[in-house]
Amino acid sequence: MSLVRTFVCCLLIVAFSSLCLAAGSIAGIRKYEPTWESLDSRPLPKWYDDAKVGIFIHWGVYAVPSYGSEWFWINWQGSKTEEYVRFMSNNYKPGFTYQDFASDFTAELFNATEWADLFVRSGARYVVLTSKHHEGFTLWPSKHTFGWNAMDVGPHRDVLGELAAAVRATGQLTFGVYYSLFEWFNRLYVGDRNHLFLQRDYVDGKVWPELKELITTYRPEVLWSDGDWEAPDGYWKAREFFTWLYNDSPVRDTIVTNDRWGMGTLCLHGDFHTCSDRYNPGVLQKHKWENAMTIDRKSWGHRLNARLEDFMTTDELIGELVTTVSCGGNILINVGPTKSGTIDAIFAERLVDMGRWLKVNGDAIYKSQPWEYQNDTLTGSVWYTTPKGSSDRGNNVRTIFAIALDYPYKTNSVRLGAFSNQVTHIAQITMLGYNTALKWKPTDDGILVEFPPKNELDRLELQHAWTLKITLSSRWPLNV
Repeated sequence: MSLVRTFVCCLLIVAFSSLCLAAGSIAGIRKYEPTWESLDSRPLPKWYDDAKVGIFIHWGVYAVPSYGSEWFWINWQGSKTEEYVRFMSNNYKPGFTYQDFASDFTAELFNATEWADLFVRSGARYVVLTSKHHEGFTLWPSKHTFGWNAMDVGPHRDVLGELAAAVRATGQLTFGVYYSLFEWFNRLYVGDRNHLFLQRDYVDGKVWPELKELITTYRPEVLWSDGDWEAPDGYWKAREFFTWLYNDSPVRDTIVTNDRWGMGTLCLHGDFHTCSDRYNPGVLQKHKWENAMTIDRKSWGHRLNARLEDFMTTDELIGELVTTVSCGGNILINVGPTKSGTIDAIFAERLVDMGRWLKVNGDAIYKSQPWEYQNDTLTGSVWYTTPKGSSDRGNNVRTIFAIALDYPYKTNSVRLGAFSNQVTHIAQITMLGYNTALKWKPTDDGILVEFPPKNELDRLELQHAWTLKITLSSRWPLNV
């Protein structure tokens, strides 16, 4: 009898174990293998594609000299670029080191809640902070960066933790981090490089422990890697890290990662592709992508030597947003705060202007997807999107948004070639923010849509770009 019971118990244990393994597989637990084929099969978390608009923040010790760019240290003491050497000799005493800047990285005016409020007003849906740039200085009290982090020197605060809490407290923003894999002058990294990256002292002793600390402590939902280009992904153990991140980390179901994980990964692997800085191809891409760009055209970090013409205008910023989203991308808009922790008024103005525009035109941006056409064939300043799930298959109705980046001053009307031979399917055309339906008529090569009087649009503060909402019905094809 005991043998029978033992046999039955064994069967139950095996069955239970099989069920657990099956459930784990269904839930995505330990699903991914350390191969790019397996890792690239992970579905993109829905929140990221819906969000469309993010804020990038480059903030570190480089905000103290605030000159040239965030690459100040390497330009000064690495390549010894003449203008940086001259700047230091003209303004600082002999023997001054880059580390000496850290004590002046005071952040005394940094208010995480004020930053988060500004980002909400911008209309952004996620925020990405440089947790560590190529200089190696961490904005959180890393256990692996003694004496070179925001708690030990400078602000004496957990800057990253404060911003993460404030961003999440808004209830409207998702928090993420940028992390530089390499550090210009880290002796462990330099040693590995001198050994042709055949050893991994820096990766095993610094990168992996620090990344795991960052992920488990702050649980970011964007991990934006950088500084990977000198070594192959095998050196960084990128595939092994992704396997842990997607299978076992506390953010395994929601985190998104980019494509900068070693030579040969750019524009090929990761949840979204960046391909290059300020990447905006202007055509539809096969894989989800992101346009990481700067309002200050010449720098990611704060710089006191910036000129007015170096900053994108509001019209240019919104144009960049529209063309990016039309082609299936997200846009990550960078600001560089001052060493005291403030965001210059010119950055704030551009972001608030964008937020006002998105408040009216957000239906054409958030939760949208590319349409059959991205750019109009007749009017090149018109770009298209369509809402996800906009098709009502019962009534065969669909919504298309046509966003005009240039106002048609000469004719007060716009020609749309994308609707040639489909005129009978147009049920109505309106403009977002304007309540009255617009007049339109067919032409030989499309349709002509009449804009409302310009003084009416000005009264309603409809500026920068104008979104036509085109409702299609009858037999309009429902495929994307």
